[in-house]
Amino acid sequence: MKNFLLKHWLKIVGVMVGALGGYIYYVKVGCLSGTCPITSDPTNSTLYGALLGFLLFSMFTKSPKKEVSEQNVEKNNHKI
Repeated sequence: MKNFLLKHWLKIVGVMVGALGGYIYYVKVGCLSGTCPITSDPTNSTLYGALLGFLLFSMFTKSPKKEVSEQNVEKNNHKI
């Protein structure tokens, strides 16, 4: 569990920040008529904000690098 949290901490923070932002958007802006599908309900607004926060913060994570063996490097050098 600790390894998972260390590996995905930025995405978890993004979900929390997005959820808070979605709820604040519901409280401050909201939808007076009740016909807005996202902002008429605090649950929908919070979940939508959490999704957007996850997507935004996951852009800043590094992708794992592929290891290249020495044999593959030598083969590629001979082809050139």
